[in-house]
Amino acid sequence: MQIGDKLPDFNLLCADGNWYTQFSFADKYALAIVFTCNSCNISKAYGQRLIDIFHQFEEDNLGILGINSNDAEKSPEDGYDEMVTISSKLHLPELHFRYLHDPTQDVAKRFGAKVNPEVFLFNSKRELVYKGAIDDCWDNEAMVTQIWLEDAIDYALDGVEVDYPEIDPIGCPIIWK
Repeated sequence: MQIGDKLPDFNLLCADGNWYTQFSFADKYALAIVFTCNSCNISKAYGQRLIDIFHQFEEDNLGILGINSNDAEKSPEDGYDEMVTISSKLHLPELHFRYLHDPTQDVAKRFGAKVNPEVFLFNSKRELVYKGAIDDCWDNEAMVTQIWLEDAIDYALDGVEVDYPEIDPIGCPIIWK
């Protein structure tokens, strides 16, 4: 995906047992889609940070959802049942933080996602305004100096152009079939 592209269609099963499409989040002023998984240490390091970002912008009507596209046959830790366990442990259903399963990997391919975690942020018109990294220090939150995703969310919610629309994501490669 390129900056300015429209949000692609999807219809995915969530760890809460419900199916969600891009229209399920139509009321959100901005929507951050994070390709993530259970098995990657970098994704694990960002779990609580993403929940904190969700809380920070919840009143501004930001939606954040995670999509797990890893092949569960090669990485059993990334199977749907394990997603349900992680989602429950982190209380994601109560937070309205959706963790979706992409077993065919079609959604990841449409987005052009390559690593876990990788963010795609859409504005209220569902145009891509940011893609890439969450911040500049996955392994030590205290050492973060660049909060690219948070800055991009601020800009998207204000309806202005993002200063840094693309930052190379750092993560574990998506495990393809």
